[in-house]
Amino acid sequence: MNVPTDLSPRSAARLAGLGYIAIVLLAMGANFLVRNQLVVLDDPAATMANIAENETTFRFGIAGFAAIAMIDIGIAWALHVLLRRTGERRSLLAAWLRLAYTVAFIPAITFMYLALQLAVGGDIVAGLDAGQREAWTGLAMEAFDITWLLALVAFGLHLAVLGRILVASHIGPRALGYGLGIAGAAYVADTVAHLLLANYADFGGAFLAIVATASIVTEVWFTVWLLTRAPRAVEVLPGREPDLVAA
Repeated sequence: MNVPTDLSPRSAARLAGLGYIAIVLLAMGANFLVRNQLVVLDDPAATMANIAENETTFRFGIAGFAAIAMIDIGIAWALHVLLRRTGERRSLLAAWLRLAYTVAFIPAITFMYLALQLAVGGDIVAGLDAGQREAWTGLAMEAFDITWLLALVAFGLHLAVLGRILVASHIGPRALGYGLGIAGAAYVADTVAHLLLANYADFGGAFLAIVATASIVTEVWFTVWLLTRAPRAVEVLPGREPDLVAA
């Protein structure tokens, strides 16, 4: 009896699609129901009080972000297994960019944990008075935000490479490939705007709306494609030695 020794494209597509669904659910909880509800912009005192009063909820948010990072590693691997027949080098580039995003995002989670320690107090921050703890709590969450934004540059480039793979290989809808490219560019542009524009907060809502819309539409579409069309589309490609496939 022949026993499979490697992950098939069909299984890889299913794994990546389910991973995307898990990330969406975890992000809704960790980001929108925890972080956005407890962190008050420009009010570190209120932020520290909210975190201290909702310590368990905040810990669940940290755990949710940590789970997202680990799932992203699995998605990077599954997408490489799925797409390597379209071009080994491009597939590896997409995987490495997603891994780079994950590695850069993990320190952001550390800053969130630092904010928790500052908020709940204890011996570890005994040398700081209440005002100092409030200021450092706000600064820790600002560090979380900017670290995540910088990591999203790698994620945006990852989406752009995925879009290029879909367009060049014809394994998926060209509109989906172009949409992924636009979403990736929007992530990069939003981070650059944060870094270069001192008055970003005055019109940042427009950037965020563009990024959110492009990301939600294309990544939901990509998830549906992974779970329905991707396995068949990749399996019909002619077998080729990965090292001989041009980028």
